[in-house]
Amino acid sequence: MALAGLWENWRSQAGEWVRSFAIITTTPNELCAEIHNRMPVVLKPTAWPAWLGEEPADPTHLKALLAPYPSDEMTCWPVSARVGNVKNNEPSLIDRIGLQ
Repeated sequence: MALAGLWENWRSQAGEWVRSFAIITTTPNELCAEIHNRMPVVLKPTAWPAWLGEEPADPTHLKALLAPYPSDEMTCWPVSARVGNVKNNEPSLIDRIGLQ
């Protein structure tokens, strides 16, 4: 999976080089709308070369890539509330909870 984003190198007022980035969001699909009012733009592998500038793409084509990812190609399950704390960083965070 790849998320659409933008990055930039820039010099701060203190003269230090800063690398910054942003993940681009869009309106949620039906699945994600139950969770939040926006979702990251997920790019299909066929879109990667255009998004990364490896092949020519006009602005209209690139803007069309910023659509919600199809719900029927995604899976969602409940996870621990520990996901919401940046101090937690381990594989078990994506384990399904609530099923016995």
